[in-house]
Amino acid sequence: MDIWSKKKRSAVIAKIRSRDTKPEWIVRRYLFSRGYRYRKNVKGLPGTPDIVLRKYGVVIFIHGCFWHGHEVDGHIPHSNSDFWQKKIERNKLRDACNKEALKQMGWWVMTVWECQLKPAVRRRTLLEIEYHINHTFLKRFEPKIPRPYDNEEYEETSGTVAEDKVEYGKQ
Repeated sequence: MDIWSKKKRSAVIAKIRSRDTKPEWIVRRYLFSRGYRYRKNVKGLPGTPDIVLRKYGVVIFIHGCFWHGHEVDGHIPHSNSDFWQKKIERNKLRDACNKEALKQMGWWVMTVWECQLKPAVRRRTLLEIEYHINHTFLKRFEPKIPRPYDNEEYEETSGTVAEDKVEYGKQ
């Protein structure tokens, strides 16, 4: 049973923002103070990521535990539970499709949950975000290691393309 009338509940739900929420503000403020520059709410990308770090190839989604169905901290209301169950499942499916589309475009996708930004674990979460941003940036510059042929005939591969082993000696 809802404690508010239908009109009051509608007004309360309508005031919930999708942009510039406190969790987003916390992450953006931290990243800016550490020297990262970003775009926020980029409409041209699937899912309109909350933070886009183009230089690093990273997009960050900051999800509310209730709206995006976090298994650890989310819950389904007792009233009208069928509606909420379906809505949250659609949100989860949409999030998964958007993340896959971004990965196909070459972005590295990071999801931060609202409960990970509570004061008790906030510092650790922010440090992990920074670590992953830097780690993915460095991975872009790793040298590619050539793989040997899968064919049995080429068991040993040298660093050269078309030469056999050459022995050098004095003449």
